[in-house]
Amino acid sequence: MNSAKKEQILPGIERLMEENGGIVKASQLYPLGLSYRGIQELVADGTLDHVKSGYYSMNYKEKSEEEIIYGLFPDAILTMDTALYYYSYISQRPFAWSFAVSKNTSKSRFKIEYPLIHPYYTEPEVLKLGVNKIKFGQKIIHIYDKERLICECLKYEDRLEHDTMKAALMKYIKEPKKDIAKLMMYARERKVVLKVQNRIGVWL
Repeated sequence: MNSAKKEQILPGIERLMEENGGIVKASQLYPLGLSYRGIQELVADGTLDHVKSGYYSMNYKEKSEEEIIYGLFPDAILTMDTALYYYSYISQRPFAWSFAVSKNTSKSRFKIEYPLIHPYYTEPEVLKLGVNKIKFGQKIIHIYDKERLICECLKYEDRLEHDTMKAALMKYIKEPKKDIAKLMMYARERKVVLKVQNRIGVWL
């Protein structure tokens, strides 16, 4: 690719990156006049970074994990230990990012080496039940509210460290604005009513 053409398309690439959380699909680059070969040339000269199959970025190594997660998975809903961390229910940031996505989504989306991710494939009809929004770096991302989160942790408690589960329950029990009616509604939907009654009910 000659330098004149590169200078011509570079502003368009930068605009796309800005509009899409810093990561774009190859299909989004083609309308700018780039072919597959042209994209590979830009990767080779360091203008673009190859993130994973079909996805590209700029200055990828300088991006925070939050930027990468948002750019690749804008539909993700933070859950389990990741959500516990953002709610300050646990103090240590998990090594992997846990988020809920529709079980109907393509599994190939999650084949990345960095950052470490742990998708929870969830039924579409309950996926967005109890979703809040939080500031996530410079963006806004979805996260389960505390009642839904506690139900998710109880449903998948075998995937959490014992101390993490214990800390989560105790933090929720001490919540001044907890909504027990909402908690029980979610518990029925997630089929963890007995767990909620046995693990939380005795403290109320």
